[in-house]
Amino acid sequence: ARRGLETLAGLLAVLKAGACYVPVDPGHPDERISYLLESSEPLVVLAQIDLLTRLPELQVPVIALDRPDWSQRTDNPSVPEMTTQHLAYVIYTSGSTGLPKGVMVEHRTLNNLVDWHCEAFNLRTGSHTASVAGFGFDAMAWEVWPALCAGAV
Repeated sequence: ARRGLETLAGLLAVLKAGACYVPVDPGHPDERISYLLESSEPLVVLAQIDLLTRLPELQVPVIALDRPDWSQRTDNPSVPEMTTQHLAYVIYTSGSTGLPKGVMVEHRTLNNLVDWHCEAFNLRTGSHTASVAGFGFDAMAWEVWPALCAGAV
């Protein structure tokens, strides 16, 4: 998925449902996108409509994030038995030593990152932040989650 409000809403929905996300940057070559999707074995794929043609043939549901009827969905899935040890996301390395490898990040690790970031940078409600990292780069988590959790803009 490409960066945007619909992608952010999709990531929040994934985490709320107790699942983990694997960001795949649409700027990557098709072969890397195919490898990441095959390697991570997703249960569902979220992408914008114009990116669907770049996806390899998948045996899982594909949800278009920018469909106009998304707000009319009424289901509200969640996993009440989720713990801090459950995965929040898997980020893939650049693959500079061969094939990219998935690094698994648990909810407790993400929580520690958010807490540290807010304290180290005095991030509070109304703080202003920048978001420049690519969607498939691990710094995206540094930019997005602390700002959202603190109420920054």
